[in-house]
Amino acid sequence: MEISEQSLQSSAKKLGARLLMQSRRLATAESCTGGWVAKIITDVPGSSEWFECTVVTYSNASKHHFLGVPEGLLLDHGAVSEYTVLAMLKGLFEQTRADAGISISGIAGPDGGSEEKPVGTVWIAWGLRGQLAQTQMFRFDGDRNQVRMLSVAAALDAMLELVESA
Repeated sequence: MEISEQSLQSSAKKLGARLLMQSRRLATAESCTGGWVAKIITDVPGSSEWFECTVVTYSNASKHHFLGVPEGLLLDHGAVSEYTVLAMLKGLFEQTRADAGISISGIAGPDGGSEEKPVGTVWIAWGLRGQLAQTQMFRFDGDRNQVRMLSVAAALDAMLELVESA
């Protein structure tokens, strides 16, 4: 699958238009993407009308400190898990005024993977405030940059699909 900065920006523009129509604001909690979702969004002129903020929580300590992810959860399930991205999303809604949220945690490589969670494993959670969040685990192929870019694309596409059906 070929993803470009232009295709990511196109997705962000569509997402922004839909969020504006619904008077919603988006926030993101990013780990392996390092703020790349926020970068793509803020490349879109006028995104300040619908984008609240991002919290880049790369370490487990920052996930706990800034988003309230329980330390025991991180110890039991690891940073790259459904439990963690759901807790990150919950913390994002508790710490911001956003109506929509995305959280991402994964292993972009080239190392850090395991048999259970190989390089390219990424968990994404997305949802609307007050509603049940959705999650998905991905196994992306490619180098570090490709895994991160595919993660950004998947997150934007998932959120766009959600707000289009809202």
